Amino acid sequence: MAATQIIRSEWTKIRSVASTVWTLSLVVVVTVALGMLISALTKHEFGNMPPRERLSFDPTLISFAGMTLGQLAMIVFGVLVVSNEYSTGMIRTSLAAVPRRGAFLASKVAVATALALAVGLVTSFAAFFLGQAMLGSPLRTSLDAPGVLRAVLGGGLYMALIAMFSMGVAAMLRSPMLSLGILMPFFFLISNVLANVSATKKIGQYLPDQAGSRIMQVVPRVGDDTPYGPWGGLGIMVLWVIAALAGGYALLRQRDA
Repeated sequence: MAATQIIRSEWTKIRSVASTVWTLSLVVVVTVALGMLISALTKHEFGNMPPRERLSFDPTLISFAGMTLGQLAMIVFGVLVVSNEYSTGMIRTSLAAVPRRGAFLASKVAVATALALAVGLVTSFAAFFLGQAMLGSPLRTSLDAPGVLRAVLGGGLYMALIAMFSMGVAAMLRSPMLSLGILMPFFFLISNVLANVSATKKIGQYLPDQAGSRIMQVVPRVGDDTPYGPWGGLGIMVLWVIAALAGGYALLRQRDA
């Protein structure tokens, strides 16, 4: 089967499954709505903030407060794209039609990543503009301020990388329940605990979400000693994604459908 046919097939699979469409819609709604709410609350409470917090106040990052929950929906999307075929048994038909497993996985990841990136960018820009509207003057910032455009574009990239990492893990584990059972608590709880406990902070800084989310930060926190910058953090996340996809491909080659 030609590459264009494989890609067209993967696109048909994704858009024909209602759960993936609803999941991507949830990414936008949750991220933007929560970002607006947190921005509005921040505006109301800014006068009561301690001086230390005011010095490191980052209006751009506040707009992305909803990314914490939005990324969970993106994780679900990434897992479902890969594992749905295993749970329904369609993987046998797919691999019979595309016996080159590298081409099969690469096409699936490419189509899903393009879709995740498009949704991520729309979400990131919408969250920024609506969040700034909630902050209002004089707290809000603008897209042409130093570092802001990088952060907004980086938010879209971050969401796409989250989806790719989830696809790699799902390709290794094959089970949607097992994949989500590991990824959800890891990103929502374990990663944050490791990054905020002094004994494990240096380890937590190099986890994919902790490192990748630095791309959305414009104003450094007071006393922040993270040994890398925004692009360095995104680079670390890319390495995690490559490792996950490489692991998924290696196991896909070795195992039966």
